[in-house]
Amino acid sequence: MLFDQETILFLKMAIDKDGFLELPADGNSMFPLIERGDVCRFVPCSRASFQRGDIILYHTGQGQLIAHRFIRQVANDCLFKGDTNLEYDKAVQSEQMIGKLTCIKKQRCEVSMDHSSVKRWGNLILALPALSGLLRKYLNGKSYFAEMWSTLWRKVNSL
Repeated sequence: MLFDQETILFLKMAIDKDGFLELPADGNSMFPLIERGDVCRFVPCSRASFQRGDIILYHTGQGQLIAHRFIRQVANDCLFKGDTNLEYDKAVQSEQMIGKLTCIKKQRCEVSMDHSSVKRWGNLILALPALSGLLRKYLNGKSYFAEMWSTLWRKVNSL
């Protein structure tokens, strides 16, 4: 979904005024951590306040809202990537950033970004870039990867 610049400005003002912003997820680029329909809570942030692996909400020049994992800073730009994406997103500047993800409200529970299993997942996805390809293949309907994914997810949660 695309938003006009007035709506994006409104969202920025709302997060600053209220101290948080909740938005439903629409897409699968952060699967399995964030699934379509999960409600994501973001808080205001600045570039100085987040670290590698944090999930940041930003907007593109075309008005798309994206919440992806921060990878690194290059000069004045930041690089982000969805967990199931094979490539980095187009470089993002500070003024495009809206907030940092603090929790995800799923159907049956609320997941904090400070939870140890969430942190382990973030470290794993950053350390093993090939995992993004496996997740992408799983999402594309490969049954072999569905079983591999289930096994991996159980191992991550048992650590």
